[in-house]
Amino acid sequence: MFTDKFLRDRRGVELDVHERAILEKAVFEIRTIDARKTVVQAGDTLSVSMLLLEGFMCRYLDDREGMRQLVAVQVPGDFLDLHGYPLKILDHDVASLTAATIAVIPHKALDDINATMPELTRKLWFSTLLDAAMHRAWLFRLGRLDAVGRVAHFLSETNARLVPVGLSDGKRFALGLTQADISEICGITSVHTNRVLRQLREERLCIFRSSLVEILDVEGLARRGQFNPAYLYIETISDRSGVERLTS
Repeated sequence: MFTDKFLRDRRGVELDVHERAILEKAVFEIRTIDARKTVVQAGDTLSVSMLLLEGFMCRYLDDREGMRQLVAVQVPGDFLDLHGYPLKILDHDVASLTAATIAVIPHKALDDINATMPELTRKLWFSTLLDAAMHRAWLFRLGRLDAVGRVAHFLSETNARLVPVGLSDGKRFALGLTQADISEICGITSVHTNRVLRQLREERLCIFRSSLVEILDVEGLARRGQFNPAYLYIETISDRSGVERLTS
């Protein structure tokens, strides 16, 4: 199923079989995208929204010198631009980080869902609120944490997001990103990123090598990044990823 990773193991909002079937029927086409390709540019008028099936994608803004700042990283099971359904025009670009596969859903199909299935509409709305929660965490990460904390928080968050969709065993996952990508995510230079990753390795917290992440101390990495998983609304996160729920 195209939608099997969407809202997987989210508290109180996982789609039932009928809802997934309706969303499946709404898919207009499946597209494959090469790595490092922009698929939506800021200012484009949108008539479809895209669900990420495979790979990693991002949202980003460019400064006046053309330097990119990532403002979100999308993993399989995420809608890339569901907020574009009511907005119609985005204020940021959407691009692939790795080779990716997406399901394209026309806004007309979302109109039909909105008119006839209020519970599924609520769950789609919930997914956009998850995006907003992750944006708030992103602001906290960039505004309050040092460089090591930023990287630790990002890797902890990514691990927690990949566990429910079966792409992390709780400690190891393929990230498919470069050190330059992590620099753009965390707002630090590539040189500084290299030093941070070395420090995390030397402190026996995490190893990032050849786009593979191995978390040696899940709880220690979360503490170093002040990562609280509550904003992800993931069911039984302590059982599935090894991260103790910090809100308990």
